[in-house]
Parts: sequence; C-alpha cells; structure tokens
Amino acid sequence: MDYKTIATLLFPESSSTLAAAGLLVLRLTMSIAFIRHGWPKIRNLSTWAKAMNTPIVLCGLSAYSMWFGGIALLPGLLTGPASLAILVSMAYAVILEISKGFPFIAPDPFQIPPGDYAGPMGVGDPPSWEKALLYVVMAAVLICCGGGALSLDNEVLKPILLGLVS
Repeated sequence: MDYKTIATLLFPESSSTLAAAGLLVLRLTMSIAFIRHGWPKIRNLSTWAKAMNTPIVLCGLSAYSMWFGGIALLPGLLTGPASLAILVSMAYAVILEISKGFPFIAPDPFQIPPGDYAGPMGVGDPPSWEKALLYVVMAAVLICCGGGALSLDNEVLKPILLGLVS
C-alpha cells in the first residue's frame, strides 16, 4: 500500500463547503462531549469501575480514550483513530446497557408518575442505550468522512503524507 492510498484512507475528501462545515460542527460537538465525559471518569476511576462492575483497566482505557479522543477531535488531529477509540468505548457501553435489559429509548421522565422512578444514582432520566448508540454512529461518520477540510488532518498531516509520495 502506497502513501497516497494511506492518505486517502486516513483523510477522506470533503465533497463541499457545507460538508466541511457539518464535519466541523460534528467534530467540535463530540470533542466537547467526550472531554466532559472522560475527565470525571479519569478523576474517579475506581469509583466508576465499581459502579460499572468492570475491571479498572478497561474503565481506564475507556476514560482515557474518551478524554484524549475528545482533545484530538477539537482541532481534527488524527480524527479517524480518535473516533475509533470513542466508537469502541461507546459500543461497549451499548452492549452493557443492552445486557442489563435497558430499552433503546426510555420513557420520557414526564411520562413517569412522580416517585415511580429512581435510578442507581437517584432520581433522573431512566436508563437507555439510545445516547451511546448515537455516539457510535457519530464516531462512525467521522471515521468514514474524516475531519473535513477544516481540520489539522487535511491542513497539515495529509500534505506531509502526500509529500512523502513526491
């Protein structure tokens, strides 16, 4: 496999300015979400591992992939690998939530009579695997489409990689 093929796989072309803007919005939204999801888990890793009933090593990998993945998505640096790390973490969350019998979409809290729902952390939204699956889909889009024209991948890394071809 040559460098040009690798560059095309790692940094797909955006078809339009609108697509580039859409990828930028998606990247920035995911970036903020995963920086915010990952950091508290890193800071409270053992508590989170106990609550998830999952080995601390797996929780650590997940938390750091969320946090570092979110940081990488902010400027669009190594968008594909960062998105893949997040996708794997969120796919595991989907599997855990399905295995616990949670529905895809939980009833809206306003549909539940007061006092009838209290989750593991107290009163709040009923559990479901909808949000985790949406993150899987969002990460898959970034893996397939790349960070877009407005990313360090396309502005810096792709020209460097293509320069190796010349």
